[in-house]
Amino acid sequence: MSILKTYKLAATAAFLFVNAVANAQSDPNSFKSVERVKPDWEPTLVRDGVYDRVDHINTPLVQQAVRENDIMWKKRVWREIDIREKQNMAFRYPGDDYTGGGYFIEIVLDAIKKGKVKAYSNIDDRFTATLTKQNIDDMLLGPPDTQVIVDPVTQQETIKIIRREFNPDDVTKYRLKEDWYIDRNTGRLHRQIIGIAPIIDKYNDDGTYRASQALFWLYYPEASNMFAQYEVFNPDNDMARLTWYEFFEGRYFASRVIKVSNPFDLSFKEKGMSNLEALYEGQKSTEMLFNKEHDMWVY
Repeated sequence: MSILKTYKLAATAAFLFVNAVANAQSDPNSFKSVERVKPDWEPTLVRDGVYDRVDHINTPLVQQAVRENDIMWKKRVWREIDIREKQNMAFRYPGDDYTGGGYFIEIVLDAIKKGKVKAYSNIDDRFTATLTKQNIDDMLLGPPDTQVIVDPVTQQETIKIIRREFNPDDVTKYRLKEDWYIDRNTGRLHRQIIGIAPIIDKYNDDGTYRASQALFWLYYPEASNMFAQYEVFNPDNDMARLTWYEFFEGRYFASRVIKVSNPFDLSFKEKGMSNLEALYEGQKSTEMLFNKEHDMWVY
């Protein structure tokens, strides 16, 4: 092939590429936002920004199985993430075109309703039973209220069923179930999230706080692929966003230990500790985990 012919082919290819980019920029349908998680959320129809955003294809890393004989030490830990803390405000970000237009809890609920992930019973954290969409709606909304309406003309009474609406702000915490272990092959301490449970606050009819309870449990290895499809808001840099999978794996959240495996399977509060005592005990457990790896190399 001659040099002139090669030059013409390269010029043609460059022209086609530039033309395709220009068409994509002028095409309002060229932008693709992630799947929305709220029915009333309307994604943008144009390129809402100064740069051409490409489709982000994110996949989580496959968790490698560890042989029992390779684990030198293991401890099961439960911790809570309070999303009212400043470092955890990403959980309460109302959403945009890159996050699906909803809170983190709305992303999770949408994935459950669409069959992307399974929700397990909140009775325990052993993933012994799955929940249906109706089960979750009953926990979120409760039984429907009834209201008697009197017709002002005929004075006839009719009963109207009023369905409560779910308020995502009622979810104030997330509970994590983790395994911390030392692998003799790598010679270091590893941590693996096993499950995640949203904690919802319950209120009385007069608006006073009643109690908090776990809604359901997600098995993290099953949900990690879904977490990798939605981004986390970064208050410092809009171009340096992580996915929720990277957010959890990188430990970009603030939390406190509420329970460590023990013979009676009791949390610190269930042992009769006050809030301050439970916080102090959680800090001691965190130091224990840190010292476990530190003592492997420092004598």
